[in-house]
Amino acid sequence: MITQAEFLVLLDDELGLDYAPADLDRDVDELPGWDSVYLWRLLTVLETRTGRPLPFDELLTTRTLEGLRRLAVADA
Repeated sequence: MITQAEFLVLLDDELGLDYAPADLDRDVDELPGWDSVYLWRLLTVLETRTGRPLPFDELLTTRTLEGLRRLAVADA
C-alpha cells in the first residue's frame, strides 16, 4: 500500500514534482507543471512499485492524483 505521504515523496523523488497534500484532490489540469508526460512516467513508476499493470482506461479518466494513487493501491 502506498500512503498519501509516500505518494507525495514518490512524486517528488521520481518525477521532481513537489506537491502538497491538498494538491492530491485538485484536478490534474490545475496542477502547476503537470502534463500528460508525467502521467506516463507516473504509470511506469506505479506499475514498477506495485508489480502489476494499472487499468489503463481508468487511468486516463482519473482526474486527481489521489484517484491515481487509489488505482495503484486497489486490491494491493
